[in-house]
Amino acid sequence: MKKGEIALESLRTTYRKKIWTKFVKAVKDFNLIEDGDRIAVGVSGGKDSLLLCKLFQEMKRDRSKNFEVAFISMNPGFQAMDMAQFKANLEELDIPCEVFDANVWEIAFKEDPEKPCFLCAKMRRGVLYNKVEELGYNKLALGHHFDDVVETTLINMFYAGTVKTMIPKVKSTSGKMELIRPMVYIKEKDIIAFTQKNEIMAMGCGCPVESGKVDSKRREIKNLLKTMELTNPNIKQSIFNSMKNINLDYILGYTRGNKSDNKVEE
Repeated sequence: MKKGEIALESLRTTYRKKIWTKFVKAVKDFNLIEDGDRIAVGVSGGKDSLLLCKLFQEMKRDRSKNFEVAFISMNPGFQAMDMAQFKANLEELDIPCEVFDANVWEIAFKEDPEKPCFLCAKMRRGVLYNKVEELGYNKLALGHHFDDVVETTLINMFYAGTVKTMIPKVKSTSGKMELIRPMVYIKEKDIIAFTQKNEIMAMGCGCPVESGKVDSKRREIKNLLKTMELTNPNIKQSIFNSMKNINLDYILGYTRGNKSDNKVEE
């Protein structure tokens, strides 16, 4: 049995409760996949996006929804060795993926060599969204998971002074497609376990910032949460739940989009 089929089988058995059931629940809770959808899955080559590909392949196989799916990847400037590893992973896991080039890393590091992350992320999103729209897909699926939601919540509170997070379904800025995040209930520790169990050689970002040579805000938040979990093992779940349980009677002010509905006196 090929590695790709073994990975699918583990979703049906070993990781049915911790991964597959949570994927299906998110799809149902937030109506992420509808009959007639043409969905592009963004593939970075990391553990999260590779799992997302297998989840979509499994959902396509069980025919519970009538949709089209394709896998696309933007090469932001990988070295030849990294690109070879990426393509080998795709072949081993039986993921047919269209790869297109975009020189995002070089531009981001040239414009802001000390803190390229914000510009890099913005450019990657823009290039990928444009490609998806150009190819005629109405939805783009991304591999953000439970821990990403929790970390993003704290990053926005600590560094941007706002209460917001990643949401499972949102319109793109152009309004021509929707972004969906079907892995929002799946915990990173279970993704890591799935990857290791199936001997998947997932790639890192390949970026010197994310590889730990320079600390990022997300790394700081990860470390903080790890420390807090020592005394409160359920802290991530509490933070996640808080974003579904905001009481507008007990906040100082709120906005919709970029428009302030209730300003606080300074």
